[in-house]
Amino acid sequence: MSATTPQVINVNGAWCWFQDERALVDPEAGVLVVGSIASGGGTDGAQRTGDLDLTVVDLASGTAKVLTLHPGFEADDHDVPALWRRPDGRWLAVYARHKTDDLTHWRISEPGDPTRWGEEHSYDWSEHTGGRGVTYSNLHEIGGRLYCFARAVNDDPCALVSDDHGDTWTYAGRLFGRPKIGYVNGYSRYADGADGLHVLVTDHHPRDYDNSIYHGRISAGRLHDSAGRALASELFSEPAPDQAELTTVLAAGTVLDSGVGLDGGSGLGGGAGVDGVQLSHAWTTDIREAGGRLAAVMTARADHAAEPDGSDLGTNVPVPDLRLVYGRLGADGQWTLTQLAQAGPGLLPHEQDYSGLAAIDPYDIDTVYVSSPIDPRDGTRHAHHEIYRGHTVDEGRGWDWTAITEDSAVDNLRPIVAPGDPATTHLLWFRGEMRSSQDYDCEIVLLSSPR
Repeated sequence: MSATTPQVINVNGAWCWFQDERALVDPEAGVLVVGSIASGGGTDGAQRTGDLDLTVVDLASGTAKVLTLHPGFEADDHDVPALWRRPDGRWLAVYARHKTDDLTHWRISEPGDPTRWGEEHSYDWSEHTGGRGVTYSNLHEIGGRLYCFARAVNDDPCALVSDDHGDTWTYAGRLFGRPKIGYVNGYSRYADGADGLHVLVTDHHPRDYDNSIYHGRISAGRLHDSAGRALASELFSEPAPDQAELTTVLAAGTVLDSGVGLDGGSGLGGGAGVDGVQLSHAWTTDIREAGGRLAAVMTARADHAAEPDGSDLGTNVPVPDLRLVYGRLGADGQWTLTQLAQAGPGLLPHEQDYSGLAAIDPYDIDTVYVSSPIDPRDGTRHAHHEIYRGHTVDEGRGWDWTAITEDSAVDNLRPIVAPGDPATTHLLWFRGEMRSSQDYDCEIVLLSSPR
């Protein structure tokens, strides 16, 4: 992929990273669908604030159509819909507000046409949440049943289940459970696999807790660790298992080599370094399986754990140095970690663990796309976040980097590689000014190229 001019497909939109799939391709129809939320701080914000939108792109002509599934839903990027293509050719979109009510909503399209949608339906979680709210939507099929994973009961990862491809939903239960610390409990990312659904999860919010990150797999009605050992409790049983019963991928306090190029020197990021960097307050970023191999990307604070007086950084104090960590699962059930790139300082003062993020190519886990103000090739610091493509031939120990954007006048944030078309890379991100998850002036862009 060479750096070319991306296409603007929506002039007002952004997304969080705990919903999937946020973008999806129907290769037979030649259509790409992308979910987003419009902000009052963006273009036409007075008319579009809080609109829950889908952008439908005709990949042959490049024509993009923005349609609104729910006008004025909520101005918050956490509300972006999860998308799924049903066996009958209809599209399913599922979405929820950011902990401001107890409803998960869904709409179903006409057959083969993501521009025409049926009426909105809702599932009320309040019987289970006690009115404490629900957040996020993630759609995955496991063993012929469709699940919608959300953050709900006790602010733990939970699920709804459907046996009719999303026409109706019932409560499945909590995936994990533990006493709540701070704002919420574990942040989960999910990835389809040949033998079940992978789960990558934190302890709590990194603002409130020095997180480790854990991995497991849902298969044959049970949770398993990375080595395939089943947990004692049945799936969605009570009491729900603690995520710490899974395999620890990145433990709080882990020391990794800084990596050639990560300390401002020249060379490839992610190789053997000259000094150790202690990682803390980790957060899940992305996880994908391709060709029977599994990779994950995580974000963590670097060497900041305590101030000189021994105190930890507080809320609303920017984190000066975030790192992106790449993990690969071996055949022995063990994870190998390397530092992928510097992610720069925290993106927002009040969300000091936010970064520009990274995305793993869903068809090639040796390829990643990162957003950073620091060039992974040589450590040069730029005025804005740029998008870089990294490729490894040695399972993450070394990386060859290509700049996708350069000399940008605004930040380029939160890349996605839309799955659905193995023959073409459809790379999406949004660019502009992000002031908070509720207030931003960003446009969504698309860059497509043959693999």
